[in-house]
Amino acid sequence: MQITVELSMYPFKEDYKTHIKDFIDEINKRSGMVINTFPTATLVHGEYGLVMDTLKEMIAWSYDTHGRQVFVAKFIPGHELD
Repeated sequence: MQITVELSMYPFKEDYKTHIKDFIDEINKRSGMVINTFPTATLVHGEYGLVMDTLKEMIAWSYDTHGRQVFVAKFIPGHELD
């Protein structure tokens, strides 16, 4: 099954843009998914298991690297990108 996740990140830091950019740079190193970044969110599209495993790893990486932050996600199962 394919899934698209719309993900927004809200760090608890004054230099929040740096933390968001680091997250985007790191997730773009991953293969097997289509990742599109917009001013308010990043879309991650691919096979369900790969996307969910990647998000799990990325959220843990982000917490370990930058401390606490809030992630807001919308999950759209079966959604195909145009």
